[in-house]
Amino acid sequence: MSMQIGIVGKPNVGKSTFFNAATAAHAEIANYPFTTIEANHGIMYVRKPCPCRDFKVKCNPNNSKCVDGIRFVPIDAIDVAGLVPDAFKGRGLGNKFLDDLRQAHALIHIVDSSGSTDAEGNPCGVENYDPLNDIDFLEKEIVLWLNEIIKKSWEDISRKCELEGKKIEKMLAEKLTGLGIKEEHIYNAIRNINTNTEKPSKWTDVDFINFTKYIQKISKPMLIAFNKIDIASDNIEMKIKSIKDKGNIIVPTSAEAELALKNALDKGLINYNPGDDTFSILKEYDLSDAQKKALDYINSHVLKKYGSTGIQKCIEEAVKMLNLIVVYPVEDDTHLTDKEGRVLPDAYLMPKGSNAKDLAYKVHTDIGDHFIRAIDARTHRIIGSDHELNDGDVIRIVTDA
Repeated sequence: MSMQIGIVGKPNVGKSTFFNAATAAHAEIANYPFTTIEANHGIMYVRKPCPCRDFKVKCNPNNSKCVDGIRFVPIDAIDVAGLVPDAFKGRGLGNKFLDDLRQAHALIHIVDSSGSTDAEGNPCGVENYDPLNDIDFLEKEIVLWLNEIIKKSWEDISRKCELEGKKIEKMLAEKLTGLGIKEEHIYNAIRNINTNTEKPSKWTDVDFINFTKYIQKISKPMLIAFNKIDIASDNIEMKIKSIKDKGNIIVPTSAEAELALKNALDKGLINYNPGDDTFSILKEYDLSDAQKKALDYINSHVLKKYGSTGIQKCIEEAVKMLNLIVVYPVEDDTHLTDKEGRVLPDAYLMPKGSNAKDLAYKVHTDIGDHFIRAIDARTHRIIGSDHELNDGDVIRIVTDA
């Protein structure tokens, strides 16, 4: 299964702008709630050093791209309908929103840091709403949604556990596999809340909520993108600190600034790499006064102040939360090529702890089924199926086919 990052938040906070800026897609953007009805799917890219630097070769990326020795590795993204209070009960587009998130492995929560949208996502003017309210609200909605799903099967699960001696972790994992929740997540959650595994029918509402909170944190970890940072008030740093003090990962962002820079880049007006703290103008004579003013504003109010637009940092923080590494499969470990002669063509995100056989299955099921051994292209040593891969490994897979 491909890793997927969900872009979430209440309506009208800039989710679709963030999605477009992160994926170069074209989701509909408007200043009113529920612009996004159907989920938008796209590809975001995480930056990693490309092995072409180490091997001193010119690469020919296929599933990714390389810019000046930096490989941009793809990861799936989904932008879903906005969430409003009591969404877990089906209010607004709640059922659809939550159903669309079933396969997301991590969440980027877009929050309007300027306080210009109320709890329902309606425009209310800058600083007329406290954005800190949104952070607890969205996590609560997801926890309650997961809690409802778990409780639906609980009577049957608890009966089989108590009468037939079946393990609760395995039973729950079978029921929750469609949510991307693994048996190890459930095992860790149960041990963490220290509740009764022999008599699950005795679980209290507090047990359920504590269990679900832990499941959410480890199966769908969330970071906060504090968006519209350029129009937020002067006390924004205090709010960022208060969010960090609660253990949250937070990134100041300006999705509109990133989208504007990407558009200028596409038109050949500037030179800019996502995540950079600066850009250079290539065709000043082609810029209108309005464009010059907009670029000056982005430079002074976003890049110089926060070091970047924050979009690329959000993607990379999400990948870090998921503990992913990048591995480069090749068919020729001497020339680092595939069967078409492309050098270092593909880059795959893999969970840390993955082994050589996991990579074989990632490339293709048939390759995994016929796996014999692998070769580390850096050392040219033979490695076995259970050899744990490292970030940046270049691996040749040998099969009997």
